[in-house]
Amino acid sequence: MIDHFTQGPLTPAVAYAVSVIGSFVGLVFAVRARRTAGAVRWAWLVLSAACIGGTAVWSMHFIAMMGFQVAGTALRYDIVLTVASGLLAVVVTGAALYLAITRRTRGSLLAGGAIAGSGIVAMHYMGMASINMRGHMGHDPLFVVLAVVIALVAATVALWFALRLQGSLATLAASLVMGVAVTCMHYTGMFGVHVTLEESPSPAPLPGSTTSELLLPLVIGLFVFLMVCSLLLMLDVSDPRSGGEASAGDGDESGVSPEDDESYTARHRSDDVWTRRR
Repeated sequence: MIDHFTQGPLTPAVAYAVSVIGSFVGLVFAVRARRTAGAVRWAWLVLSAACIGGTAVWSMHFIAMMGFQVAGTALRYDIVLTVASGLLAVVVTGAALYLAITRRTRGSLLAGGAIAGSGIVAMHYMGMASINMRGHMGHDPLFVVLAVVIALVAATVALWFALRLQGSLATLAASLVMGVAVTCMHYTGMFGVHVTLEESPSPAPLPGSTTSELLLPLVIGLFVFLMVCSLLLMLDVSDPRSGGEASAGDGDESGVSPEDDESYTARHRSDDVWTRRR
């Protein structure tokens, strides 16, 4: 009755690739946010949250949904709930990144992972709730719990990557791992879906948009957004407070000179467990 791969391996492959690309660009932005301060840090954080939450997680979810079909009923997506789920993913990812990057303690890392992981799960099931069909959709509690565990671990690991990464190869490797985690979380939740069709379905058309109507603007917007982000990375916008941003492979974790931001350095020297010499 339920088919998750109506287009074969194409949809999971494309969804995974999108998740990896979004993770890579988002992690690069997170590294830059970690090394700057003030308004520049906020700009990098927003871009990182949009790439990780909006592209690596939310876009991956809806691209993978292109392969989801239920025999005996059409599927339509509520646009408001769909967009709200995307905004939720971006907001919780941004909050988690801000908490982890500005505090830089084990407690803030775990708290950020819990916030982001819970938000990712909420995004997934909000997206599922946006589906209109001639039937009732339910979720197996076991698969829900497994999806929650995967999301919490994946979100915490993603934040750890954002705090520790140095260099493009490390970022790429982390992005591949994040793509696997996000994809596994999605399909774990999907395998727990069960549907009970209506015995006497209404002849009225289902409200909402089809996957093609919804995904066409999504894919176009996604590529435009990633192109803009790539352009920003190539431009290498500098932080006026620090006199220039460090490259991804540099060893300086702050990217802000002691002369320009002594208070920032002093505030974090005692609790920055990720950059402290062991």
